[in-house]
Amino acid sequence: MDKMLKAYLDRAAEIIGDRTPSEIKHDDEVVKALNQGHSIQDALSIAARKYPDEALNWDESNINDITAHYEYQKEHKKIMKMIEKKRKK
Repeated sequence: MDKMLKAYLDRAAEIIGDRTPSEIKHDDEVVKALNQGHSIQDALSIAARKYPDEALNWDESNINDITAHYEYQKEHKKIMKMIEKKRKK
């Protein structure tokens, strides 16, 4: 693995953090809803209905941070898909 990719993956792991399998499923559901064009509030509600134990409590004081976190995850998933496609070639 080249140094730049390793640095990116290390930084992504640091930003996203350790997550349980159910947290990953919840996060994936939020990202899926965002990709479908839902607002962050709607995406969080959709994910909360499917994974209630992982539902986040949000309000106007933290919604911007939550939005940034999930926008990062959304972009990270796109990058990882591109990397996988390149590796398969």
